[in-house]
Amino acid sequence: MSIKLAIAPIAWTNDDLPELGKENTFEQCISEMALAGFTGTEIGNKYPKDPEVLKSYLAPRGLSVASAWFSALLTTKPYEETKEAFIKHRDFLHAMGAKVIVVSEQGHSIQGQMDTPVFKEKPIFSEEDWKLLTTGLEKLGEVAAEKDMKIVYHHHMGTGVQTTAEIDRLMKETDPNKVSLLFDTGHLVFSGENPIEVYRAHKDRIFHIHFKDIREAKMAEVKENESSFLTGVKEGVFTVPGDGMIDFAPIWEEIEKDHYSGWIVVEAEQDPAKANPFIYAQNARNYIRDITKL
Repeated sequence: MSIKLAIAPIAWTNDDLPELGKENTFEQCISEMALAGFTGTEIGNKYPKDPEVLKSYLAPRGLSVASAWFSALLTTKPYEETKEAFIKHRDFLHAMGAKVIVVSEQGHSIQGQMDTPVFKEKPIFSEEDWKLLTTGLEKLGEVAAEKDMKIVYHHHMGTGVQTTAEIDRLMKETDPNKVSLLFDTGHLVFSGENPIEVYRAHKDRIFHIHFKDIREAKMAEVKENESSFLTGVKEGVFTVPGDGMIDFAPIWEEIEKDHYSGWIVVEAEQDPAKANPFIYAQNARNYIRDITKL
């Protein structure tokens, strides 16, 4: 596969904050993705749910589906409930030609709570939670393998797997043949982690990458004001590569040295009324071209 570049629709319309980008249509979103020079997309709520209909929109624009987010509730719901929803999600992505499934555990998560401080109230998994999570993920990995697909776990702000130590534990306690990792630069830096260290530690498990940047001043405000994750998003803590505090050149060196093969997805949820998504997509594409030659 080598490396392909995608961009997430969350810059145009935000599924967690529907008021952000409610005026932007699905057709505008995918057209501007293609115009900006990307060949892949992740999936948003405005996308058609029928694979053939979605293909009819994406194919003329030269776009493929890289993956899509799946919310697991392995720590708070019976496994069978998550499995049932996962199979529907898997089958849709398989029909779209995707090879990986983005999975994030949302049991105990505060990422969707508007008034809960993302740092002060970060959930900490109990030993029972960890057992439910690791065994459940391995089962989901087996279900994904039925379609020759992988699950890639998304460490995420406001969840029980956010920090380097939590990522390390998840990787240590799961079978590498069943559970892989999504590497997200923005969530690591926001959490206070070193993305290069995380990449080096788990490069053999990384099969999907999100390039997301951080506005340092906005991140400081989130901490100082004890803001929620979604408040941080609305205030602009995230931005595209090249517009924030992260130097992607050394990160790219690690990725290139490792001969990574798969998608790199630009993802930067922010208010499209403040940050024109097409302009930011173009800027991100130009920056990535400059540092990677892709």
